Amino acid sequence: MEKFNAIDLFCGAGGLSLGFQQAGFNILVGVDNDQAALDTFEYNHKGAIGLNADLSMQETFELILKTAGDRNIDVIIAGPPCQGFSLTGPRNFDDPRNQLYLAVIEMVKQYQPKGFIIENVPGMANMYEGLVKEEVLRRFKEMNYNIDCKILKACDYGVPQMRKRLIFMGVRNDIGEPNFPNPVFGSGTEKPYRTCRDAISDLPPRINEIGKNEDIYSGPALTEYQKMMRGNCSVLYNHVATDHKPFVKETIALVPEGGNYKNLPAGVGESRKFHMAWTRLDGNAPARTVDTGHRNLFHYELNRIPTVRESARIQSFPDDFVFKGTRTKQDRQVGNAVPPLLGQVLAEELLKIFEKRCSNA
Repeated sequence: MEKFNAIDLFCGAGGLSLGFQQAGFNILVGVDNDQAALDTFEYNHKGAIGLNADLSMQETFELILKTAGDRNIDVIIAGPPCQGFSLTGPRNFDDPRNQLYLAVIEMVKQYQPKGFIIENVPGMANMYEGLVKEEVLRRFKEMNYNIDCKILKACDYGVPQMRKRLIFMGVRNDIGEPNFPNPVFGSGTEKPYRTCRDAISDLPPRINEIGKNEDIYSGPALTEYQKMMRGNCSVLYNHVATDHKPFVKETIALVPEGGNYKNLPAGVGESRKFHMAWTRLDGNAPARTVDTGHRNLFHYELNRIPTVRESARIQSFPDDFVFKGTRTKQDRQVGNAVPPLLGQVLAEELLKIFEKRCSNA
């Protein structure tokens, strides 16, 4: 089977590209401006090159082409920020504040890949009553791409997390039509959602120890998902607990499993009263969206925030995926990532489209 090449723009640690790699794609280049994330990307995507570059600059386009060499760029995957649109509106689509999103559109225009995947926050679908989304669709259609978009839930595809992402899938007109994967888990399927306990109950609790960055498992995998995450890995990376102050531990202890600040007694924890404050995971359900380390999401049983490895498991990163940088940077990398299992099912759909085109050629 032909192996297709992909580049990852705004790659971060590389959750989306890891999914593509697991589906059989060859990842050539990852581009970002966060060096710690690029260190993680390069360490875990063997053979891929991480570029610390500004995607709003034309010379970055040229650098990507030079780095890719004479290899075809078959797929572009990207997670560009869309904050600029909230300030400029759809009529000012070409405003410089939207330059990073426009860079992805320009790269697709220049490279003409067989297909592309762009992911973003679900709220973008309704921004300015959907006009921003419609403008994105219109521009790609004018570039001879069949394109569709859909909000997908990660838990529908085996990720133990209720994370939603807006996904644009584009396929060049001469190749075929985009097609989104059907849910495999949850309502209407034969498989129940994977839960937090399914994901992390085999990991050492770190009750009386902070732990170290490299360790060994304390027991066997307890679920099919845990076995999949462990793979052939024999070393437990990034499983370091946070040593909270006593009053923080005492406050967390008052929150029941699946509860939040609303379950606290009057006068306790009142410094945090926003939507996600003092939220304890429900071990028997998929997790809420993993955050970037703001300390608002706590273990379903233990009185601490999840370790980087626990959050990575909930995001569907396998245990041999090692995060680099400080703890703060590792948390940010995990929280900002697209779950690799979601990336994998999207990659597999593109493969089906490409292979169908090859068989009909």
